[in-house]
Amino acid sequence: MPANILKFSLNRCTCVERLEDNTLRSVCTLRDTFTSASVEIVSRLPDLEIVSAQGQFHHEWLKLPDIDGIFLKLKGIRIGAGMLKIISGLIGQREELRQLTYMVEECCQAVIISLTRDILVQAPESEEAKLEFFSNMVRENIRLYNRCAAFAPGSRLVEHSQPPK
Repeated sequence: MPANILKFSLNRCTCVERLEDNTLRSVCTLRDTFTSASVEIVSRLPDLEIVSAQGQFHHEWLKLPDIDGIFLKLKGIRIGAGMLKIISGLIGQREELRQLTYMVEECCQAVIISLTRDILVQAPESEEAKLEFFSNMVRENIRLYNRCAAFAPGSRLVEHSQPPK
């Protein structure tokens, strides 16, 4: 067996930046041993309508269909509740599209999380009150659960907010 058969690396990064007062760009990049991919979504506030989407996806052995056509389908939809179902319906559920679907959803979720900043700065100072504040925040918007390290399973911030299994 070759010495490097188990060598694998994976890096995924998602970021959001404000382009103008009413425009956000969310970018998800993925690099692993077999894949080089990026997805960029631009959305307009306040209704979070996707005004453009683009990206590239290269995998060593997977052949994807026309992804430019896939990104065109995203234009005009609104980021919000039920995004995974909407994205899956527009992109499709074929196995080779699974990673692309995840990256588009990740861009949308990052936009939602970036907009929680104004709420986060309202957190009380005391440690006990802060835990209660964040726990309530996740209970009220369960989509935040497991979307970042602070709201991941096992975090003190969500220990009383975890969804039922």
